[in-house]
Amino acid sequence: MVKILVVDDEYPIRKSIGMFMSEKGHAVYTTSTIKEALSRFNELHPEVVILDIRLPDGSGLDALSRMHIVYPLSKIIMITAFQDMETTIEAMKKGAYDYIHKPLDADELEKTINDAIASFYEDTKTTQKYETRISYKENEIIGKSKPMKEIYKMIGMLCQNRATALITGETGTGKELVARRIHLSGPYCNQPFVTFDCSAVVDTLLESELFGHEKGAFTGAVNSRPGKIELAGEGTIFLDEVGELPLNLQAKLLGFLERKQYMRVGGKSVLKSRCRIIVATNKDLGKMVNEKTFRDDLYYRLKVATMTLPPLRQRLSDINDLVDHFTMKSARELGVKETILQDGCIERLKRHAWTGNVRELENIIISASIKTRGAVILLDTIEDLLSDNHVSEGKNTNTYSLSRMESRHIFDILQSVRWNKTKAAEILKISLPTLRKKIQKYQLTPPD
Repeated sequence: MVKILVVDDEYPIRKSIGMFMSEKGHAVYTTSTIKEALSRFNELHPEVVILDIRLPDGSGLDALSRMHIVYPLSKIIMITAFQDMETTIEAMKKGAYDYIHKPLDADELEKTINDAIASFYEDTKTTQKYETRISYKENEIIGKSKPMKEIYKMIGMLCQNRATALITGETGTGKELVARRIHLSGPYCNQPFVTFDCSAVVDTLLESELFGHEKGAFTGAVNSRPGKIELAGEGTIFLDEVGELPLNLQAKLLGFLERKQYMRVGGKSVLKSRCRIIVATNKDLGKMVNEKTFRDDLYYRLKVATMTLPPLRQRLSDINDLVDHFTMKSARELGVKETILQDGCIERLKRHAWTGNVRELENIIISASIKTRGAVILLDTIEDLLSDNHVSEGKNTNTYSLSRMESRHIFDILQSVRWNKTKAAEILKISLPTLRKKIQKYQLTPPD
């Protein structure tokens, strides 16, 4: 049985809410002033408070603040007959669980109260869960799965030298983070780490952005300007989406990799650099070489030291630690309350397709952290966000190839039957040999 305190100066509202919620099995207490409300609140410590904004002896916002000091776990739902934007904002800032308008809708009120009750009980169970969380560290790569352990080994080997490295993997797998970790783990960690997204700059400016330009080199070049390579000094320059570089600039990049020399656009002096180059792509560079859209000599120069990051669907056992990391990151960087997930959320997250990989998971957790009013992210919140994400992905059908979609569908089916290939083949309505060929084709492996 839940204790609900109703504070409103209108008797019909107090009576109707009292009768309605009493029929649901709750203990309802009513009062009409702030003074009486604070006295009852201190006595009862109710799970839920329904509090009017405007009361005879003051503002409900003041009562809200005082109640939170006495019993922070209580979920306080503000109600008002006035459509006031400033008051709504102020109420949510002060920690109101929700804010609804009169005339009250019975279904809306019941759902809000039920959500508040669920949030209250989850909040009371959080202490032990917080104690088992990993500590947050900036630029940390999260994961204990077998695929990630292999990545850590590669980082350990690559950070000891200055060799050009190629990082491949699907969008959202964390290529920049891995490149940064290689840099930070090496002897030049105090030097700059400079990022350059090859897909974010128009072709005509790519060379200038990378190598710099002299004054008057082109229209608009009113001053000389160093490029990313020069800014990197003896540190690292990370070239993301290197497959987007046009062929002429691929040739100049190859020349720089071989000689560590370059010239600014419009310049006459040969400049030298000791920076390290790490490149990344989500494209198949080998296929691009065959299609003549990527230089074979540059490809072979880049692939000497290669690592491929696993998609999230191949490291589902890491989701728990990733979620902890992202909730703590949200609290520190966005100023939201640090949260944990309700029981059942992790299992639901592991059933998701994760076409956007770790980046998609991070966005889901950030959104959930912002929307959650208690200390616990509820399963309903996760369900709603995953559904919205699924719809958004569906609108962009060109993002993923048919083979990639088939790969993920087969992986999801295998997961659902615990990698029983016979059962999976029956569900997919294909023969067992065909399934084996597809598993081999898409390099599907069970996650840890």
